[in-house]
Amino acid sequence: MAVPLFDTKRPVAPLRAAIDARIAAVLDGGAFILGPEVAAFEAELAAYLGARHVVAVANGTDAITIALQALGVGPGDEVVVPAFTFYASAEAIPPTGAAPVFCDVDGETMNVTAETVKAALTPRTKAVVAVDLFGNPAPVPEIEALGIPVVEDAAQAAGSRLGGRRTAALGTVGTLSFFPSKNLGCFGDGGAIVTEDDAVAELARTYRFHGSRDKVSYERIGWNSRLDELQAAILRVLLPELDRWCDGRRAAHAAYADAGLWELVTPQAQTNGAEAAWGLQVVRTPHARLLEQALPAAGIGARGYYRTPLHRQQALAPWAQGVELPVTDELADRHLAIPMNPLLGAAEAEEVTAAVRAALRGEAAA
Repeated sequence: MAVPLFDTKRPVAPLRAAIDARIAAVLDGGAFILGPEVAAFEAELAAYLGARHVVAVANGTDAITIALQALGVGPGDEVVVPAFTFYASAEAIPPTGAAPVFCDVDGETMNVTAETVKAALTPRTKAVVAVDLFGNPAPVPEIEALGIPVVEDAAQAAGSRLGGRRTAALGTVGTLSFFPSKNLGCFGDGGAIVTEDDAVAELARTYRFHGSRDKVSYERIGWNSRLDELQAAILRVLLPELDRWCDGRRAAHAAYADAGLWELVTPQAQTNGAEAAWGLQVVRTPHARLLEQALPAAGIGARGYYRTPLHRQQALAPWAQGVELPVTDELADRHLAIPMNPLLGAAEAEEVTAAVRAALRGEAAA
């Protein structure tokens, strides 16, 4: 049995008729940019998250940049960000004029902590980007207690909770990505900014539309970053399914445990008080590179995501001189993503486990 790393088709297949009807309605209505679908989706997502404001933008990277700018981050400032995460979490910082400062992560949760962030703080620190890595919520309240505004990058964690609160609504500002492989993914690019702060929300709305509030007067140098009506219409169909899909991801995680996989490799540990909706199922093992080759040969999706962490990426070298992050370097070498989707069941979990066991036995025999 082949088990893909992602399966974006099966979960949405029963919703195709509803999606097609919503797309047709947008085409018939003739409004395609910042129209009624975007406004309705923003309101519905805010209600789901228990947040005051949602500002929909073109993608998750823009969401981080605009969120930082709305917090007043600019030239001369520093923003702390983990080095074990997707490139966009740090790439979004220099366009504000600020400098990224890389911090280490916890080896078990794979997330930043108050301790790893504190080690990177300086008098110039203006904000922290805390990533809910692979769907596991970062301890955002503990980081906020350091007294620095937190942008919660929840791109991989829609539908997760920490202490009963939903991710993207844990920090001063939250950001989401609706890239197709995410827990809540559209059929292209999309993103959102989440906040309780009226002033931050108003600035974010201004920045996303060329720095203008009225399309006539331009107060700031902004961005052309807007979620389009078609994607918003699709997301309105998918949002009511998110909790059910997240429950499916948690069930898939449990199915791996039942299949005995955790006897062979070590799963990412949940943050204390969290209910992770695993956007990715990532494990740790000294044999990660072996499995990255052996599993696809057996029809099992597998991938190392961040083999070269951010503080060792060429484009970010100007901000990483002399930075040593031992836990990040170890995780970069030893992590591996294996199949995860809302419909992954016991049979697929057993297939993945059997393939891992066979590959490790082969290594041991060699």
